Amino acid sequence: MSMRCARCYAPSVLASLCVSVLGIAIAISGAAITPAAAQSFTYNAPHTRPKPPPAAQTGQMLVQAVEVDYDYNNSRVSAVGSVQMFYNGTSVEADKVIYDQKTKRLHAEGNVRMTDADGKITYANLLDLSDDYRDGFVDSLRMDTADATRMAATRLDRSSGNYTVFQNGVYTACAACKDDPKRPPLWQVKGARIIHDQTDKMLYFEDARIEFFGVPLAYMPYFSTPDPTVKRKTGFLMPSFTNTTANGYGIEAPFYWAIAPDYDATIAPRYTSKQGLLLQGEFRQRLMDGAYSIRAYGINQQDRSAYAGAPGDKDFRGGVESKGQFAINDKWIWGWDAVALSDYTFLQDYRLSLYKDPMASLLNLQTEAVSQLYLTGVGTRSFFDARTIYYLSYSGNQSQVPVIHPVVDYNNVIKNNIVGGEFSYKTNFTSLSRDTAAFSAITSGGCAPTSADTAEARKVVRANCILSGAPGTYTRFSAEAQWRKSYTDSFGQIFTPFAMLRVDAIDSSISNQPGVAAMGLTPGDTQALRVMPTVGLEYRYPFINVQPWGTTTIEPIAQVIIRPNETYAGKLPNEDAQSLNFDASNLFSVDKFSGNDRVEGGGRANVGVQATTQFDRGGSVNVLFGQSYQLFGMNSFAVADLTNTGVDSGLATAKSDYVARINYSPNRTYTFSTRARIDEQTSAVSRFEAEGRASFDRWSVSLMYGNYAPQVDLGYLTRREGLLASGSVKVAANWVVTGAARWDLEANKINQYTIGAGYVDDCFVLAATYGTSYAYAVGTAAPVLSHVFGFQLGLRTLGTTAAASTGAGVQ
Repeated sequence: MSMRCARCYAPSVLASLCVSVLGIAIAISGAAITPAAAQSFTYNAPHTRPKPPPAAQTGQMLVQAVEVDYDYNNSRVSAVGSVQMFYNGTSVEADKVIYDQKTKRLHAEGNVRMTDADGKITYANLLDLSDDYRDGFVDSLRMDTADATRMAATRLDRSSGNYTVFQNGVYTACAACKDDPKRPPLWQVKGARIIHDQTDKMLYFEDARIEFFGVPLAYMPYFSTPDPTVKRKTGFLMPSFTNTTANGYGIEAPFYWAIAPDYDATIAPRYTSKQGLLLQGEFRQRLMDGAYSIRAYGINQQDRSAYAGAPGDKDFRGGVESKGQFAINDKWIWGWDAVALSDYTFLQDYRLSLYKDPMASLLNLQTEAVSQLYLTGVGTRSFFDARTIYYLSYSGNQSQVPVIHPVVDYNNVIKNNIVGGEFSYKTNFTSLSRDTAAFSAITSGGCAPTSADTAEARKVVRANCILSGAPGTYTRFSAEAQWRKSYTDSFGQIFTPFAMLRVDAIDSSISNQPGVAAMGLTPGDTQALRVMPTVGLEYRYPFINVQPWGTTTIEPIAQVIIRPNETYAGKLPNEDAQSLNFDASNLFSVDKFSGNDRVEGGGRANVGVQATTQFDRGGSVNVLFGQSYQLFGMNSFAVADLTNTGVDSGLATAKSDYVARINYSPNRTYTFSTRARIDEQTSAVSRFEAEGRASFDRWSVSLMYGNYAPQVDLGYLTRREGLLASGSVKVAANWVVTGAARWDLEANKINQYTIGAGYVDDCFVLAATYGTSYAYAVGTAAPVLSHVFGFQLGLRTLGTTAAASTGAGVQ
């Protein structure tokens, strides 16, 4: 069976699916002009026609035909046989055309085809219209628009140049079946009368029914929708449905209000069977230099006991979100993000905002909402960014989350060379405060610092905890200047000397809370000045080999860095340099710390070799292998700071672990990459990652594998190993199956997955998804899994609706 046009061959299959959502189809009652939240399944691109360029309004009529008769007495022109008539951008083709100059009427009959200036094509047996097309009628017509929507009727009456009435009309956004154009389309709306108001750009259906494959599935005495040319129109949007244990069943019926061309509002009441009415509203406005939006929620819960013992155990719950961004000029923008909630689980409990897509947490679980005010500027060779940030914790640990008073970054590369080389500089100013110390356990015994300040208590805290966030206020200003220049000698060797100077001025006021002193951090006020001068030389010697099949470049690389020891190592808070993964990407970084709160010191050499092959028929391979050496002085990565950053990084010994990278892309279809860190002493693999992707016309797949050795000093007591796979397959012309799964190989179980299947074409979407999703739960140290079921139904130009159901926790 050919699947080239599935809607022609399998009406029973899809019709049976559509019956189950009959209630949703009946609920279509207005203007579905705003797309729903991002879905996994979207329409195939319809076969639209480009809009023709505006035609000159000359007022002259051009007629071509086998026979043309001019009746001068009656001022009438008759054309017979393969008639083609052109007038003010509109063309009419027919077997016979009569134009009466006195009444200004155009009469065409027999195989009539009229194409107007907007690209709309009308087919008919008989057409009688005024020459400006304001009034008249058409018998047995079929109409195709440029945006791939279609209408048909036994008769069309047009009046006042505004109203068009289709008697026994049919409307659809589906293309006719290529194999059998006479078959009914996948879906269509039939009405005893369909009225098109061109001033308001609305379609009104009277005595209407929705048919799938010609089978009526829903009846509506009356409904209206904007015509397909409308991008925004006041009216009801498609409803959506939810189901959760605490809230019960819910239905949401949004109303969109196009207040003016530059601003609009959406009111979306949601009624839940257990908690009552949740009110939602959003206001958006676009100005000359930017845009902003405000969204608000609120509910008086009918059954607060459903959240007993949780933050949601209260009568009123609500929240406000806002976003805005404005351009000052072509280089500067400013804006804000703002979130305020009655309690930190509100959005999660009612599946609002980012939680509308429950499948998103398969790859990324939001830990906090960001409220910030920012100013950003981008120049030809410079960048500026300043922002103040407040993080709203979704896990309930609000007092442990810092408030950023601001953080300001500025980078600039001087346009003119200095001493023949490139000179650049950057600055960073950070000021933050935190109410409560943020401790994390690194042993199975947990971490609970007490007020006891004995030597034994300090030993226990230091052995079991890391301090990821110090309580109090922390302010730092950092400035770094860098100069570098490359020389190439006659043998092709490349020498790049460089010099850097880094200065940090730090002021901290640490609160004397339990366990803080045990970590080696001195409570009270501390001021520090840290200066790090650096000079170094980088050497590269590329060897190029050209073969008939491609070009290979082998490039030994060596880097020598000379600098003093890091001062105050491990004795100051570390807020922005806690993430350190030593791999091939930062092998040749002068400072391998990820932020400014730590600075690498001591003499170091980085050595490696890189090989790249570019194939003549496309594709490439890149390989890098290397190692880092501590030459002299103190090794900054061997110093255990408050977060133990660097201790288990592979850089803590005089000879670092080996790092390697292989990237292979044979063509645009496949990409493969691997990254590895190998223990220098035992040759055991400390860290290994592999990723492969393939994308074809009908399917795509990605597979990621990770294997990580224990990092006891960071709290990872056992080896971590897992697979993350995702894929999408078009099993037939219009059938799509998607899925993703996370497999914990150490525990030998799939701990998270999602699967979805749907029918997708240019006018219809019907899809269902099922899987597990992470969410925070009160009283648990980590997010827990829950069941999630999602459903999506879409009729192009009429709207899209969705439903989601969340079950109890998964073990």
